[in-house]
Amino acid sequence: MTERALGDSGLAVRPFVLGGNVFGWTADRAASFAILDRFVEHGGGMIDTADVYSAWVPGHTGGESEAMMGAWLKASGARDRVLIATKVGMGEGGLKPDRIRAAVQGSLDRLGVDVIDLYFAHKDDPDVPLDEMLGAFGELVDAGQVRAIGASNYSAERLAEALRVSAETRLPRFTVMQPELNLLHRDQYEGPLQELCIAEGIGVIPYYSLAAGYLTGKYRGADDLGQSARGYKAKAYMAGRGPAVLAAMDGIAAETGATLSQIALAWVAAQPGVTAPIASATSVRQLDEIMGSLDVVLTDEQLAALTEAGRGGD
Repeated sequence: MTERALGDSGLAVRPFVLGGNVFGWTADRAASFAILDRFVEHGGGMIDTADVYSAWVPGHTGGESEAMMGAWLKASGARDRVLIATKVGMGEGGLKPDRIRAAVQGSLDRLGVDVIDLYFAHKDDPDVPLDEMLGAFGELVDAGQVRAIGASNYSAERLAEALRVSAETRLPRFTVMQPELNLLHRDQYEGPLQELCIAEGIGVIPYYSLAAGYLTGKYRGADDLGQSARGYKAKAYMAGRGPAVLAAMDGIAAETGATLSQIALAWVAAQPGVTAPIASATSVRQLDEIMGSLDVVLTDEQLAALTEAGRGGD
């Protein structure tokens, strides 16, 4: 599978990005190292994390994922074989310039790297003027600490405004967008944001591509939710369109021999404007399966059937 340009960031990836939220949380050191080693063996190119992962876990403060990745990078010597994406902006301080300056150094230290390949504003901060926020990111680019910048969880309106400010001030431009996108949740990306990203040449790497694991097919009923620490998130998908989508996926799985995870990721990767879906794994077996999505090519008819099932007749 050939690489796709990630907008005009100067970066390129295969159409799969490894999510790092599980490292130091549901994947311990041994599991994390094994997953990351196998990712490199598969020719994987980018790992996505954030400075807030996994602050939601009792006893954690954030930075656990970055620290785990940093330990692996040091032990493996694989820094020149992977691109690292991380984020700033959740929690106290938001996207205030001083917060960005302090946060990037913390991320660099935990990761044990000299430069972050792709640095995201994790969510919009309407209390910080866009020129001040972009100016802070610009300082990091000028200092060689960051190669490219992206936006996560931005509306089309705010992304358009940020692009306008960049054009008017010659400050760095968001070149990558990270929205939520999967067969069951498409409103954040489809429509104005998708159209803007395509028109402006913005690379798109969506998160929650497997709908918190629901689209793997392992959460068919309430009794299945205890299979993982994240199972509770899948409960919301069990009503409404969820069962119909799984049924459509089951049919395509029978036609193609692909697993539901592979079908879900292949659908995301085929959406207009999308560069690569993000998905995480808590074992080497899971990683082998989901990276098999790179070999799955869905027909136009199969893509249309999945899209219609996800719409539920809306």
